[in-house]
Amino acid sequence: MSNPGSLHTMNLFSRFFQENQEKFLAFAYSYLRDKAEAEDVLMESMIVLWENRDRWEENSNLHALLLTIIKNKCLNLLEHKQVRLRAEEDINSHSQRELSLRISTLEACEPDQIFDTEIQHIVHKALQGMPEQSRTIFMLSRYQNLPNKQIAEQLNISLKTVEAHMTKALRILRLELKDYLASILF
Repeated sequence: MSNPGSLHTMNLFSRFFQENQEKFLAFAYSYLRDKAEAEDVLMESMIVLWENRDRWEENSNLHALLLTIIKNKCLNLLEHKQVRLRAEEDINSHSQRELSLRISTLEACEPDQIFDTEIQHIVHKALQGMPEQSRTIFMLSRYQNLPNKQIAEQLNISLKTVEAHMTKALRILRLELKDYLASILF
């Protein structure tokens, strides 16, 4: 193969490839460290070299041309991997920060406090939905600790009416808190 220009025929080019394939493959593999990728780069490089055969000069050093093509393809591949790895590191870093935040939030979590806050919210919501007189009687009884008799006198209603409204208010609250009562009792 002393005359590279004579390689313009497919048979001679194939022979050039066969004779030099192992060293070109070794060159690509030494940088890529992946046999399949090195083989792909070598094949793509040979195709590029063949497709550009009309640009070869009579004195072209095809070994150097092919090594240059392989070098550039390996560089592109490695740079692409580098960009992808940086993006993955950024994503992993973000995921790690988010995971750390979730762990620290969970460690600081006080279930009793959450439970109490939720119950208070449900009670408040249930009270807002009660008829006004039932709500007033319940609040006087439970929040101001007034006995039923004193509530009846204060609101100028009968003791039976106070008891009926308390029964109604407690029924509404029991219904709203049924899921929480079940978890407390079991």
